[in-house]
Order: sequence, then C-alpha cells, then structure tokens
Amino acid sequence: MNDTSTLDLLLWVVLPYTVLAVFVLGHVWRFRTDRFGWTTRSSQIYESRLLSIGSPMFHFGIIGIFVGHVVGLGIPKSWTRFLGISDHVYHLMAVTIGLAAAVACVGGLMILLYRRRTNARVFGATTVGDKIMYLLLTAVICFGVLATLVHTTFGDYDYREGVSIWFRQFWTLQPSTELMSQAPLFFQLHVLSALLLFAAWPFTRLVHVFAAPVGYLTRPYIVYRSKDPRREAERRGWEKVKF
Repeated sequence: MNDTSTLDLLLWVVLPYTVLAVFVLGHVWRFRTDRFGWTTRSSQIYESRLLSIGSPMFHFGIIGIFVGHVVGLGIPKSWTRFLGISDHVYHLMAVTIGLAAAVACVGGLMILLYRRRTNARVFGATTVGDKIMYLLLTAVICFGVLATLVHTTFGDYDYREGVSIWFRQFWTLQPSTELMSQAPLFFQLHVLSALLLFAAWPFTRLVHVFAAPVGYLTRPYIVYRSKDPRREAERRGWEKVKF
C-alpha cells in the first residue's frame, strides 16, 4: 500500500469513524457529567439588538442547509429521477435554494461574530470552546459555499456521484476512499472541516441542538397565589402562638 492510499484510508475511513465514536460517546459523557452546562450559554442579557437580527438569520439559514444536505447526501439520484425531478431541475433548485440559505447563514454568522468581538461584555463571556466552535463553523460554511460555487455552479462536478455515494457507503461500513480522494479540493476541505466540527461538538455549546423541553409536557402546573392585602399591614416577623 503506497503513501497516498494510506493517507486516503486515514482521512476517509479511520478519521470519520473515529469522529463518530467521539461524537456519540462525547455526548453521553457530557450528559452524565455536565447536565447543568447543557445549554446555549445565552448572552442576550449583555446585548439583544444585534442578536435578534443575526441569530434568526443564522438559524434559519443553517436549517435550510441541513435540509439540503439531507436531500443531497441521503437521497440517490435515481430516486429523484423516479419522482420526475430531472437533473437540471434538481441542480437549479439546489443552487438557488442552497445559496439563499447560505447567504442567510453567512450573514447571520458575520453579525454574531461582529457582536461577540465588539461588545466587551459578550466577548468577556466567550470561552475557548466558543472560539473553537466559531472557527470551525466558519470554515465548514466557507468551504461549503466555495465548493458549491467553484465546483458545482461554475464547474462540472456532480457531488451526488461522488461525495454523496461515499456518505451513504459510510453508514453501510463500506466507504470507498477513491470517491473522496478524487473529489475536488473544496469538497474535501468541506468534509474534513465538518468532521473536526463534529469531533468538537459534544464539548461546546452546540449540544443545545439535542436539547428539547420535553419535561414541560408532563410537569405539574405552577400555582401562583396572590398576597392577602389584609395581611400586608401586619408586622413582619414570627407569628404569635396561641395556647
């Protein structure tokens, strides 16, 4: 086995499965040892104007990107053709909707980064994990946008015949290294940066993605009682005990 194939094996087989193990076990460890820290660490109390603009943009954009990745990576080309969606129509939808979601996501992320860096109180509440998270998020998004623009929109690479197949093979424990080693550079960087993000995920505030207020559905009602105005004038202190 030559050096190139060994590197491909490490990058596109060993590393992804290692990251998967870290992602799953890391969340289990975090849940068992740091439930109180399983939170977004919201900084809204320090600044809310920019947050109210950047946060919805980023989250709606990332949701659109996530849905696009589920369709593009999880659904084979033969299935969309069977449903009557031609390759041209699929490509047009992927580019227009995908880029719109990317613009919202990148715009929101830039606002959030600007807010966090220029507001002293918000920046003071920023941890090392937050900085790593923002760095990896920026890398993943930028490489994804570049891959779409350079290799798909203005190029001739069809990721559904390469990266998507490798992704589905990964879950059947038969990933083909050739599919990723022959993929364009920005697609490789996009996947590698995404793997690093998933490896860091359990140890950052990104764990809030898997938090849902399910307990609120079954918890008892909170009972509020008003004060008796007749007792407000009474002297505060111990009540007298009558014998």
